[in-house]
Amino acid sequence: MLRDGLYGPALSSTSRSRRILRIVKAGTDDFVAQVEAWHAERDARLRSPDGWLALVGLHWLTPGEHEFGQHPSNAIRLSGRDVPPLAGHLLVTDDLQARVRPHGEANLTVDGAQIADELPLTADTDGDPTIIGLGSLRMHLIRRGAHNERLGLRVRDTEAPALTAFSGVPRFPVDPAWRLDARLERALEPRTISVPDIVGDVLEMPSPGDVVLPLNGGEQRLHAVEEENDTLWLIFGDDTNGEQTYGAGRFLVTGPVAADGSVVVDFNLTYNPPCVFSPYATCPLPPEGNRLTVPVPAGEMLPKP
Repeated sequence: MLRDGLYGPALSSTSRSRRILRIVKAGTDDFVAQVEAWHAERDARLRSPDGWLALVGLHWLTPGEHEFGQHPSNAIRLSGRDVPPLAGHLLVTDDLQARVRPHGEANLTVDGAQIADELPLTADTDGDPTIIGLGSLRMHLIRRGAHNERLGLRVRDTEAPALTAFSGVPRFPVDPAWRLDARLERALEPRTISVPDIVGDVLEMPSPGDVVLPLNGGEQRLHAVEEENDTLWLIFGDDTNGEQTYGAGRFLVTGPVAADGSVVVDFNLTYNPPCVFSPYATCPLPPEGNRLTVPVPAGEMLPKP
């Protein structure tokens, strides 16, 4: 499960971007420099034509035939460089499998080669998604919902205005005090936690237990989601939400969990959900119980309007 791309890849299931979740070492002379480098990597990904700033559309699909192109009469209206009035047709079956058929001489491509006939499409949850090129646009299928019961066409524009206008994400000053030595309190039995998302779905995600944090002279806990390489994904809210930070909460990936359950939680590496950057993202929200009762002035803040 790709946490930079959430529960759907940023672009493809092979674009594993957990490099941004590298835990830096506290107590070193270059601690601040390492955190700054971590955020610089994330900034570069946001500026990428495959990143969240390039996201310009999300079209939910139902069984049937869907015309797409620049003309307003299309079921899926697209805008971008070199997009013809009618570019093609998406053919969706009752079991939500899809094919694309180009219209006339429309230059629809996959891997740089023009699509000459109907082509089956792979969605993001089924492997590396088929990326359709059309002028400055890049499109692929996503599946969402507790049982992947919803199919959508996600559209990116390599020349999206948001890419040009982006001036970076403001952050709180790096503070080693927000690099906490926490512990994972493991669940006695395998469990899942219910994680809602911004489009109204609720996903059951595997959870190894709760992360217990030393905060405000006591302890607070967050339900954790399993991550790769023995790390944990935290979807949480705190008292900075709504003014200094995104109202729906932020994300953080921990360091690897040690055999004794100890784990580093560096809030300097807290980052915004994609919904901060695009209205076409499908972001998870903090599960019940994952709101800290103290402000966490660390990591990413709300971008300036």
